[in-house]
Amino acid sequence: MQEGYGADGIRKMFEKVHRRYRLVNHLLTLGMDRFWRARAAGMAAGAPAGRWLDICSGTGDMAARLKAAAPEGTAVYALDFTMPMIRTARKDRRLRDVRFVLGDARKLPFADRSFNLLTVSFSTRNMNLSEEVLLETFREFLRVLQPGGLFINLETSQPSAAPVRKLFHLLVGAYVAPAGRLISGAGPAYRYLSQSIPRFYPPEKLQSMISGVGFTDVSYRPLTLGAVAVHRAVKPRPG
Repeated sequence: MQEGYGADGIRKMFEKVHRRYRLVNHLLTLGMDRFWRARAAGMAAGAPAGRWLDICSGTGDMAARLKAAAPEGTAVYALDFTMPMIRTARKDRRLRDVRFVLGDARKLPFADRSFNLLTVSFSTRNMNLSEEVLLETFREFLRVLQPGGLFINLETSQPSAAPVRKLFHLLVGAYVAPAGRLISGAGPAYRYLSQSIPRFYPPEKLQSMISGVGFTDVSYRPLTLGAVAVHRAVKPRPG
């Protein structure tokens, strides 16, 4: 749970960092975020053609990768809950044909079975206001997917080896908040980030939560010694 941060507080933080959001992501991860998104997009590319949705799209890095990987005729949608992020993303030429939507991941403004693919990148922690809130959000994802549709979740994780995990948490605590504040000028946003990463679920727990709401074939792939993980899940077909 993200103690001390409500949904409105998180929204306001992201509204303040939109101009340098992409730059800060690249610098804080030493460019590794590009590699992680590429791996997640490669897994997403196996989804059926049709309508693909990137949730909490921010400045559109994952949406751009989906657009490049999508089969001909696929419509890519990018949803975010802050208009400043959407305005910034619309300036990216790679996103010229992407359909932007202002909305909340917890109550998606789409009909049942609207999409063949749903992706989330580095935003699941922000939805984790409590375990039950996150489970309800996963149920909402399940609702808007077509049977047989694919869900790809890219998020920071917890390395399985205790020494690596401890070192990872130390690095996050020492580096993320000061560097984020220096680059973006938004101290609270990156202090929140540095606090939320060590508190998030290990990959096995997140896998169990995704399975628990009705997804099938749920698996995950650790990246960079387990500091990040990509979870893959499928909405079951009837019968």
